[in-house]
Amino acid sequence: MPRTLQSEIDKLKKRMLYLGTEVEENVQRSVKSIMQHDTELATKVIKKDIDIDRLEIDVEEACLRILALYQPVAGDLRFLVTVLKINNDLERIGDLAAKISDKVLLLSEIDAAKAPGNGIQIPEIFQDMYEKTIWMLKSSLDAFVNEDADLAYKVCLTDDEVDEAKRIIREQLEEILQKDPTQHVYLAKVLSVARSLERIADHCTNICEDLIYMMQGKIIRHHDVL
Repeated sequence: MPRTLQSEIDKLKKRMLYLGTEVEENVQRSVKSIMQHDTELATKVIKKDIDIDRLEIDVEEACLRILALYQPVAGDLRFLVTVLKINNDLERIGDLAAKISDKVLLLSEIDAAKAPGNGIQIPEIFQDMYEKTIWMLKSSLDAFVNEDADLAYKVCLTDDEVDEAKRIIREQLEEILQKDPTQHVYLAKVLSVARSLERIADHCTNICEDLIYMMQGKIIRHHDVL
């Protein structure tokens, strides 16, 4: 007996939730690796990204198979198109987690060449930026699972707070650079990590904009969300 369209969609939702969970956990590991200067954990994050890439391909192939076999229309079609787009954003978030961990390895090499005690401390606001970013990622997944448009709108609004945190981090690092220009390579790597978190937040915003389209038929890209 052939499987129904609804059963295929239900399976696809589970695949997406699993992918999202794997991505979220890898982002958390990547930030933990930089906060704790843990090169071993950073290496695990980079290796895990290979699995995430495979999951992304599996989801895409499942979507294309459903489109070909069932030729869905209306809400089902919007759902599949949205999943294809979200799938890509999640894969990019996974790449950014790996990029953060790559910077951990590079920073470790720089630290090894420094005299003891001369390492640069991560700005305190970095933790706040990370917490907001991971909240956006978690909430994006919750909004997808629960079809919660209100939560999706809240995620979009939080993006400005992450952007502001990145701006403050950049200013703090520039102040350090003025006092000690020899730290420019190290500081550039730290700023790159902040930029990666900012980009993760941007992808979360993309996800929620697509969810709003899926649930309400509204295209809010390039427009204020309120």
